Amino acid sequence: MEEVYRHACEVIPGGVSSPVRAFGSVGGTPVFLSAARGPHVVDINGREYVDLVCSWGPALLGHAHPEVVAAVQEAATRGLSFGAPTTAEVELADLIRGRIPFAEKVRFVSTGTEATMTAIRVARGATGRDVIVKFAGCYHGHSDALLAAAGSGVATAGLPGSAGVTQAAARDTIVVEYNDAEALKAVFAERGSEIACVITEAAPANMGVVPPDPGFNATIRRLTLEHGALMILDEVLTGFRVGPAGWWGNEASLGEAPVTPDLVTYGKVVGGGLPLAALAGPSELMDLLAPVGPVYQAGTLSGNPLATAAGIATLRLAHNAVYAHVDRASRQVQDALAAALDEVGLPHRIQTAGNLFSCFFGEEAATHGVRNYDQAKAADGFRYAPFFHAMLDAGVALPPSVFEAWFLSAAHDDAALNRIAEALPAAARAAASARP
Repeated sequence: MEEVYRHACEVIPGGVSSPVRAFGSVGGTPVFLSAARGPHVVDINGREYVDLVCSWGPALLGHAHPEVVAAVQEAATRGLSFGAPTTAEVELADLIRGRIPFAEKVRFVSTGTEATMTAIRVARGATGRDVIVKFAGCYHGHSDALLAAAGSGVATAGLPGSAGVTQAAARDTIVVEYNDAEALKAVFAERGSEIACVITEAAPANMGVVPPDPGFNATIRRLTLEHGALMILDEVLTGFRVGPAGWWGNEASLGEAPVTPDLVTYGKVVGGGLPLAALAGPSELMDLLAPVGPVYQAGTLSGNPLATAAGIATLRLAHNAVYAHVDRASRQVQDALAAALDEVGLPHRIQTAGNLFSCFFGEEAATHGVRNYDQAKAADGFRYAPFFHAMLDAGVALPPSVFEAWFLSAAHDDAALNRIAEALPAAARAAASARP
């Protein structure tokens, strides 16, 4: 593995094509994978791991689901890319519309970054305003305006933003502490007439899982409506993973009326593991996009026929029983994790957003929970690296960052869940004995 990584570093910056894969926050040599099936991934040495990354979310059904693979293979026999409209795009858009009633029209792109970037462009085009508001710790991809105080890979690297982002791009972005309704009200009171949109993760999962306070999304909706700004709900992670209608659909189960945004973005599950993302919303906003309207967006591979085939198969197979299984599996792992940490007396807080969850170590997190990015960074993150490597040594692959959510799939059966439970006690001991 070390030799392969050394060679990779000679030809690829950092040896990886996305920073968090480099094990920067946990140390050691990244694990290079060669295959995946069901709840497992296999490294280049042939070692198998129970996977709790699930390709960072897309593998809702498990890796290499036979029906999804068959759909992609059949599509591939007809051509890999056309650069022209296909009926598969229409079919997938109809599936999304069937799950999300306010999504009257859908535009497909290739990545979540493209989806959020395009949504912001639509918001600026619709309002004629330049300023956007985002929340510290929420990650919306790597476009210039959205890297300020981002979570996930940026947080893992300890960077406040990114070199190469101009002062002009940063100047048009206002960053507010997450879950701070009063701070958001103050921003709108001062600059409401300049704000084009507020973009927020529906339930943040890039600073660890930090769900919205009750009523927080509703406050965003009320303020944007009052000031003529748009609300963009980023469901790239949660969309079609935490339930049939994503977090938007789950809010009713939490005793809240679903907060309907102006625009919503999707990725990951919507492409079934292939590069595909989307933005959706009412016709009057979506029709601002070219070729109908003046807001330009284009992409040679947008709506790629293989990716749309994978997305169609995934959404058709993702019925209620799938979500029920993933929910049960998630609760089982959470319970086993809590029991292992309690056994060694390590204070912790497990936080959830549907079937997504993450664990924060430390007395402060255990006592008060984590509601924002500063509190997430203040937790005992130093305990995660030994915890991670103990799990890896036991054949369980966790996200290589304390700031990421854990993912399960419909393929995580009793054998996989038992293997996770068996690995947790030693990992808990490793975390408990860690020192800053």
